[in-house]
Amino acid sequence: QVQLVESGGGLVQAGGSLTLSCAASTRVGSFIPMGWYRQAPGKEREFVAAIHVTTTNYDDAVKDRFTISRDYAKNTVRLQMTNLKPEDTAVYFCNVKQGGDWWGQGTQVTVAP
Repeated sequence: QVQLVESGGGLVQAGGSLTLSCAASTRVGSFIPMGWYRQAPGKEREFVAAIHVTTTNYDDAVKDRFTISRDYAKNTVRLQMTNLKPEDTAVYFCNVKQGGDWWGQGTQVTVAP
């Protein structure tokens, strides 16, 4: 079992920045991808970004604005978000697929116009 705890969400003005962090309760294998997803009100959960060793992938909507990184020693994954837009407003979830499909409880990001 992997427990994930997200932090760093909040309220920010459009154009601002936030950094989300996700801490895993157990060691996540170096070759196991870690990712971020988000769910806006009334919408399905959608992929945001993922990191697999040194390879990163982003949804087109956040590419060039968001950066995902991972600290293997601390078992954390971080999402740096810049130039935030109102449409980025959502609950952001951390995800790991290691012996199961694990999700955190989510952290709310609200971007005011």
